[in-house]
Amino acid sequence: MRPQLLKVPKGLPQHSFSVRRDIVPDMNNRWHYHPELELVHFKKGSGTQFIGDSITRFKAGDVVLIGAHLPHYWRFDDEYFEETPKIHPDSRVAHFREDFWGPGFLDLPENVKIKTMLEKAARGIQISGKTRQDIMLLLEQLQVAEGTGRIVLLLQILEVIAESIHIQPLSSIGFKPHLEAAENDRINNIYDYSLKNFKRKIQLEEISAVANISPHSFCRYFKSRTRKTYSQFLIEIRVGHACKLLIENNKSIKQLCFESGFNNFTSFHKYFKLITGKSPLAYQKEFITFRYDKSFQAK
Repeated sequence: MRPQLLKVPKGLPQHSFSVRRDIVPDMNNRWHYHPELELVHFKKGSGTQFIGDSITRFKAGDVVLIGAHLPHYWRFDDEYFEETPKIHPDSRVAHFREDFWGPGFLDLPENVKIKTMLEKAARGIQISGKTRQDIMLLLEQLQVAEGTGRIVLLLQILEVIAESIHIQPLSSIGFKPHLEAAENDRINNIYDYSLKNFKRKIQLEEISAVANISPHSFCRYFKSRTRKTYSQFLIEIRVGHACKLLIENNKSIKQLCFESGFNNFTSFHKYFKLITGKSPLAYQKEFITFRYDKSFQAK
């Protein structure tokens, strides 16, 4: 697929990499890539996460590391874009080039694990468990650090990730981004239209018109760029939305089945388990247990 090349500012002249706080939902909310690696912690916010050919939900507390030139896009839920929103996102984002500390640094024998981890980040890495908590705290410190302390903190963050067993690759090993300039906006139009209309049946003629190509060409185009059919793409978005409704815990499973765009409960249950590895009820119970445990630990 054709993402947009994004130029990431380094920040202040005395900084070799950037760390910032984002509190708006539309900061770089396009399918894009850049030569810098990106480490992001979502302190507040939720939505749909696109990384390479991976489509999942993201939520408050998530920490993700994106490799250089890996296309990605975080689309916050609709309630964050209301005229007077009741909730607001809040995230910490660090961008750095793999060689910002000079050539040869990662080739030092002491840095073998970090270099290997950064190679894995080419697929995107989801960070969980205790590692996630450690990174969240270090990112907060990194945001206000100055001088050599910034570099030390970033190196510490990368070392923590490199030593962790709580990391999971996101994009498939065979994903290869296509960067042809002529396709700059087409994939964005497909994504935006799909996210706005996935709760109903989207006809092939309809979405191919959005992409401004014939229905037959659309099927071939979409699969060649994303390594999946458009039907599979929609199913993953619908399952992600169902996960959100299950977490909110305010609807019956049969209700949220239809509100997520599925026509019958059997197919909903089948695809939900295929994608998440759990039944909808098991997924909901697991989240409720996790939330209770976290609440208990905080007391």
